[in-house]
Amino acid sequence: MTRRRRSSTATSTTETSTAVTATIRPTTGAVTIMEIDDSKYQLEDIDGVGKVTAQKLRDAGYTTVRDVAFASVRELAEVIGSEERAKTIILNAQRLLGIKPFMTALEYYQRRQAVRYISTGCRALDELLGGGIETRAITEFVGEFGAGKTQICHQLCVMVQLPPEKGGLAGKALYIDTEGTFRPERIMQIAKYRGLDPEEALKNIIYARAYNSDHQIMIVDEAKKIIRQENIRLIVVDSLVAHFRAEYPGRENLAARQQKLNQHISQLLKIADIYNVAVVVTNQVIAQPDVFFGNPLKPAGGNVVAHGCTYRIWLRKGKENIRIAKVFDSPYHPEKEVTFRITEEGIVD
Repeated sequence: MTRRRRSSTATSTTETSTAVTATIRPTTGAVTIMEIDDSKYQLEDIDGVGKVTAQKLRDAGYTTVRDVAFASVRELAEVIGSEERAKTIILNAQRLLGIKPFMTALEYYQRRQAVRYISTGCRALDELLGGGIETRAITEFVGEFGAGKTQICHQLCVMVQLPPEKGGLAGKALYIDTEGTFRPERIMQIAKYRGLDPEEALKNIIYARAYNSDHQIMIVDEAKKIIRQENIRLIVVDSLVAHFRAEYPGRENLAARQQKLNQHISQLLKIADIYNVAVVVTNQVIAQPDVFFGNPLKPAGGNVVAHGCTYRIWLRKGKENIRIAKVFDSPYHPEKEVTFRITEEGIVD
């Protein structure tokens, strides 16, 4: 359901606070995820974790105390072999980092001030999204082939490299390609228009080709190891559901597919939240033959994707080279449509 509209004072792509934030001060000193500095700790510093257990955790992708603190008991139990011990280790990791189980709404509001925005490079789209692509959230672009989903992903991979004053986060992008549609030549075109060196822009995009759903999930697991090391601020999955649809056809496989897809989306959302990165996914559409009035298309992935993605944007083709974008699901933004164009320079007004 659509909530209250964002204040007009918060349209900048690099500012996340409004006038009211100036009157709010921290009241309790509670530690939030983004304030955690776990660089001074090793896994062996967690009570109950010795050298053997630490190596098992690292081999499984839990390389930092933060990774352990926010792991689920079941996930960790698969690594160390005991649910009770896994629960104890997670609690000890959280205590080591000073994480509290509860916070006030004011403390959560203060934590939200760490959220940043990546400009899309198109003023109309930025206004639609309330400032751009938000970190610590999953933004989904849905549409038919040729609607502009991949073009937006390419442009975001360039925009994230720009300094904050130009709408970026001065970081790198991780592009997970599931359909073979990534084109470095397109990146070079957009980068040149945005004033970046094309080859340097390509160096700042880490590319991974996912060949099946298991490989796709494994790549995201491995991404945790390089996010901070490579200063990754944007993760793109283009597209999210393609492999799952191909590998789990028919109603008899629907439950298994949705369960696995739900695990993958949860995995992405956790990474977005813990590491303060933006996650952008594209999604295909499916036809509804029984719909005679209105839009006969709907996003693939069903309720699992609908519940898992924070912001959902529908893209469709207009006349000539015009594309139309509409927010159709958001906890914050109003439903609204804007238009943009796809040119050689990228996505423009």
